[in-house]
Amino acid sequence: MSIKRYGAEKSGAGGQNLPFARAVEADGWLYVSGQVPMKDGEIVGNGIVEQTHLTIKNVIAILEEAGYGLEHVVRCGVWLDDPRDFWSFNGVYKSYFGEHPPARACVQSTMMVDCKVEIDCIAYKKP
Repeated sequence: MSIKRYGAEKSGAGGQNLPFARAVEADGWLYVSGQVPMKDGEIVGNGIVEQTHLTIKNVIAILEEAGYGLEHVVRCGVWLDDPRDFWSFNGVYKSYFGEHPPARACVQSTMMVDCKVEIDCIAYKKP
């Protein structure tokens, strides 16, 4: 079994090196680390709609780098800072996953960075 790591050398907010890969691929499975609405090392966007779009775009960028797409996502984990954002978040989320939604868990959690949403996922593509 081969294991490939994506983005383990990249920096996080404030230029700090993070002790994890953005994604790890093994035998057709791709595990994408939690993504937040970060651009150029900084959290951007004020509302849940704007932050959700950017977070999903960050997930998509990692999927595409590894040769996967949203159609390969089998599960997502979602953390929301405020449960009142649930319905607005779902509207944006549905616009990306449409008729092929993955399995998902969604919980309220205090974030480690100043944002409203974090999303990770697991994708599969037959090797």
